[in-house]
Amino acid sequence: MTLADYTVQRTSRAARIAATLGAIALVALIAAPWWAGRADMRLISELCLYLALASLWNLMAGYAGLVSVGQQAYVGLGGYVLFALTILAGIDPLVAIGLAGIAGALISVPVATLIFRLRGAYFAIGTWVIAEVFRLLFSQLSVLGGGSGTSLPAGIVKGLADSRDGREALSYWLALGAAVAVVAAVYLFLRSRKGLALTGIRDNELAAASLGIDIWRTKFLVYVVTSALTAMVGALIFLQTLRISPDAAFSVNDWTAFVIFIVVIGGIGTIEGPIIGTLIFFALRETLADLGTIYLLVLGLVAIVVMLKAPRGVWGLIRDRFDTDLFPLGYRVMAPARQTSKPTIANTKEA
Repeated sequence: MTLADYTVQRTSRAARIAATLGAIALVALIAAPWWAGRADMRLISELCLYLALASLWNLMAGYAGLVSVGQQAYVGLGGYVLFALTILAGIDPLVAIGLAGIAGALISVPVATLIFRLRGAYFAIGTWVIAEVFRLLFSQLSVLGGGSGTSLPAGIVKGLADSRDGREALSYWLALGAAVAVVAAVYLFLRSRKGLALTGIRDNELAAASLGIDIWRTKFLVYVVTSALTAMVGALIFLQTLRISPDAAFSVNDWTAFVIFIVVIGGIGTIEGPIIGTLIFFALRETLADLGTIYLLVLGLVAIVVMLKAPRGVWGLIRDRFDTDLFPLGYRVMAPARQTSKPTIANTKEA
């Protein structure tokens, strides 16, 4: 057997099947306004927005090692920027969503410069403190309702579409588009040279630095990008709810705790993990939500069991069992089929 007998592959049969099924599911979801009820569309929209938030938090924590418990700062910031621009400046809500992302990126620069001086648990606490500062600042804005919040005027809401069904469909498509765009952006980023550097930082930060990777700059880029996209998702969230208040916008429970739960049970440091985690979270929520506080206790119990029995999450168990990736990021060197009953992996290298 010579070196020429081996083949190098980046994809796999499982990945191709997953891509095909994903495309079919996406077409069905795009057509949901014609076959699903309003309640179903709202549930799918919420699922998509949580998937986007979880994927962004996973990129930051699972790959860059920036474990933040204060990403609700940018969710709330995006929501308030949307309301301020539409109510006070008369800007179209769809344009305001993009401007909310720009605002998130600009605000994240001085914030990152400050909190990047912290390490480990101090960094996590620092992000939470920043989020609380944001909440207190926006609660003082009387022009946006102060501590009680405000609602979008009916004229702005009606300007989105002529009918209620049209507005529901538009909100749904925006949420679906946000989820698809975020997952695709994370995947393409991780396949790029910057993504290779980020994967090296995730695996061994000291070794990555010794190879010339600028650790601070790479983490800074990830933080700014995730903050911008999180702000845009936050704007979408409150465009759907049509009302905002400081407590709802900067809720650590809704926009950080649940997101961390999704990523942990799904599989941190993987693209598939947040997808699986989001499906599990919503399945549990829809099944147990009527149980009140017991629902939260069950979520905590599930998280503890997963962390003890499957530290790499549900997708980690699946990947170990079947040795496959639905979003392949690395190259696989495959042994020639004639030597074995089926191709085997001779070596795996991230790229």
